Amino acid sequence: MRRRFFVDEIRNGQAEMGEEDARHLVRVLRVERGQRFEISDTRSVYLAEVAEAHKRRVLFRVIEPVSPAPETVRVTLLAALVKFDRFEWLIEKTTEAGVGIIIPLQAERSEKGIEKAAPKRIERWRKIARESSQQARRLAPPEIREPVDWHGVSTGAELLLCLDEAAEAPLLSALPVERRPGAEVMLAVGPEGGWTDRERDRWQALGFKAVSLGGTILRAETAAVVAVAAVRMAWETPTVR
Repeated sequence: MRRRFFVDEIRNGQAEMGEEDARHLVRVLRVERGQRFEISDTRSVYLAEVAEAHKRRVLFRVIEPVSPAPETVRVTLLAALVKFDRFEWLIEKTTEAGVGIIIPLQAERSEKGIEKAAPKRIERWRKIARESSQQARRLAPPEIREPVDWHGVSTGAELLLCLDEAAEAPLLSALPVERRPGAEVMLAVGPEGGWTDRERDRWQALGFKAVSLGGTILRAETAAVVAVAAVRMAWETPTVR
């Protein structure tokens, strides 16, 4: 299976990578002239051949379009802020699992003061998501939004689910039997220690259904990956009649 890389734009049948990406391709991946890869401008995917390979510039020549896998469901993840090394792991792995949007959330049990440092991490988080998306051969990286508190939570998705260890309903039982392609699902994942009772009341008032991932207690970042993967897999599995 061919590697896939992101490019800023494709113009006149060519695409160019700048110095930072070119250096990685040439020095680390040993990319050479004549090799073929897939490239994406986040809208379309193409088979392309390396026309030039230098440490400051890599030029691709487009050969033909490639049909990307259709998007079955769009998952938005409201992820409570946890320690940054673990939050970066969450971004990397939920990106591989197919998350569409990640919104960092300042929860009541998030580490004190972490919300003040979070905005400075946005560009790093987006870079992690981009690199993970290339590895996963995605059409585009997920959108990493600015951190929000409760006042910034917007509930535009048609299915709103809140992971809660105290919930009785399993996650899969809350998914519709008829799963419409392109549906939007929003998942809320809490911090270590879970949601407070006040937060549970807020989720309920916003229309979220509390669901569980089973009898074991998962780390916040692990729960996020499992939940995103479960929703994606449910939509990609044919409904048995």
